[in-house]
Parts: sequence; C-alpha cells; structure tokens
Amino acid sequence: MILKPSDPELDQLCAHLHQLAKQETWPAASLQACGDAGVFRWFLSKENGGLGWSDSDVVRGYLKLSAACLTTTFIITQRTGACRRIGGSANTAARERLLPDLASGKTLATVGISHLTTSRRHLGKPVLGAKVDGDTILLDGYSPWVTGGVHADTLVVGATLDDGRELLATVPGDAAGVSAEQPADLVGLTGSATGMVKFSQVSIGADQLLAGPIENVMKAGVGARTGGLETSTLAIGLAMAAAAYIRDEAEKRPDLSAAAESLAHELSDLETDLLSAAAGEPLCSTEQLRSRANSIALRSTQAALSAAKGAGYVTGHPVGRWCREALFFLVWSCPQPVQQANLCELAGILD
Repeated sequence: MILKPSDPELDQLCAHLHQLAKQETWPAASLQACGDAGVFRWFLSKENGGLGWSDSDVVRGYLKLSAACLTTTFIITQRTGACRRIGGSANTAARERLLPDLASGKTLATVGISHLTTSRRHLGKPVLGAKVDGDTILLDGYSPWVTGGVHADTLVVGATLDDGRELLATVPGDAAGVSAEQPADLVGLTGSATGMVKFSQVSIGADQLLAGPIENVMKAGVGARTGGLETSTLAIGLAMAAAAYIRDEAEKRPDLSAAAESLAHELSDLETDLLSAAAGEPLCSTEQLRSRANSIALRSTQAALSAAKGAGYVTGHPVGRWCREALFFLVWSCPQPVQQANLCELAGILD
C-alpha cells in the first residue's frame, strides 16, 4: 500500500507502468497494479474508505504516474471523477453500495459529463435528455466522450431535463438500454477506450441520483475540476518524462545539455507553481498554469523526438507516443482563454 507520494513503492509501480505503456491498448494490467498498490484510495476521504491524501500529495502522485503512463493516469482521472461525485453526494445508499469495490479496484467507474461543460454545448437540444416518469427518470440520448465506457461497471452521467435543469446519476454499465459504442481511434491515448455511450429510455430511480435536478449541476458537490489542476498536472508529468529522456541522452551527447538544462529549469518553476496552487496559495491563475503546462508538454516532447532522431519516429518508441499524447492537452477540457493563448503561441503572436 502506497501511503504517501515519497514511498519508494510508488517509484517501483511507475517503473512497471512505464514498461506496460508500450502496448498502447486498454491497460488492464496497469490498472490492476494500481489497485493492488492502493492508488485508488488516494483520492477518497477516510470516511469513504480512502487514504484522504491532500491536494498537494495527489498532485505529486499524479506527476509520477503520468510520467510513467499517461493513458493509465488519464483513465484514473475519469475513474476518480466518478468516485468523487459518488463520495461527495448526499446519496448514502450509492456511497455504501459502490465505493468499497471502487476503492479496492475490484470495479471500474467512469464519467460521462463533458456534454454539460465543454463538449456539444453549442447544440440547441441536449444530447442526453432526462424525463420524469412517475417515480423514475428516463435517460435518452448519448454521452459523446466516455473513457472506458466499454469496460465500466458504473457510469456517472449528466443529463438535462426539458426545463433546463440538470442531474447527475449512477447507471450500471450493463443496464437495459445502455450501449457503449466502439471506442474512437484517437491520435493518442487510444488505449483509454474513449468513445460514445448511448442511452435508450434508461430508467433510473432516486437511489441512483447523485445531484439534482438543479441548474448548473456541475457546480454542486465534489468532483473533477474541469480545466483545472488535474489536466495541468498530467501535462507537466508528460513533459517530465520527455525532459528526463533528453537529460539521459545529454549524458552521452553534450550538445543536448543546454536544452536539457533549460527544460529542467522551466519544469522546476512550473512544478513549484503547480504545488503552490494545490496548497491553496496560487502564484498565477489556473488558466495561465494550464497554458504553460500545455506549452511545455508540446515543446518537450518534440524536443525529445529531435533528440531521438529517426529512431523516435518508428512506431513503438516512447517519444513518438509522447508527441501524440501531448496533442491531447489542446482538446481535453481546454477553456477558451487557454485555447487562445496556445493558438497565439503556435502562431508566433506574442503579448
């Protein structure tokens, strides 16, 4: 059991995850290893069967995990988002029914909520609707981006009623009317099995409601912080893996030393700002931190590819995978100010 981010067992786990990451398929073995090591308990309070790690310790743990295998870590963020929504709800029955097996790693939960925040918000009609039918609520439509939907035992989904109110509910992955589509073939993180889940007149009861129906349900309770520290942390973790590769290569090739030192210095400053934000003492805005994290993820992975030369462009080499994975941060829960800042940097437009 990994009790704190400085435990040597975490480094051993990460070394194992790094080796398994080469497969780029659904990381069942990696997730099992994380469950066995108690990783899923980091994010839950002691009252909910977790270890109650502080936000700063969670960030430190995520940095190491994401440097080892971004796909596994991304899946964990979606799993954690579901668990936090369950744990933070007033639904005692749902907590008692679901959290013990989720904390141990026996079962898998994931979220289908992006359509309530950034994805598909431009459409006039909600993509996943909800209608009251007596004592039950019927869900009809789809959630466009669900990570591990084909593997999930529990889905935490958001839906919208005709009057605009929203709700969050738990739905068994094998419930009647639930259909997980073939996962999308992504540029990077294909192993996360992210794709659409359809809901055809899926009936849910009060014992499955986590929040709502209310307006802006995503602002209620505890859950993943969309566009916040979580996404920045994973981007920085990926950059750390790329920078470590350049540093190791620089020991054999002195011409890489300047680049290695520059990236190391920038990452050190960024990690300091990240941990300060996690401790509640931010030195910059969340958007500024995310923009900087996106930037260094893109630049460090491409620098690693340059250092690896042609070998890095061959399928199976980690730096090629890192370059593709870095692109993910341009689209994952990326707020408009961050998108604009990244576009300006890529276009060479300086403030």
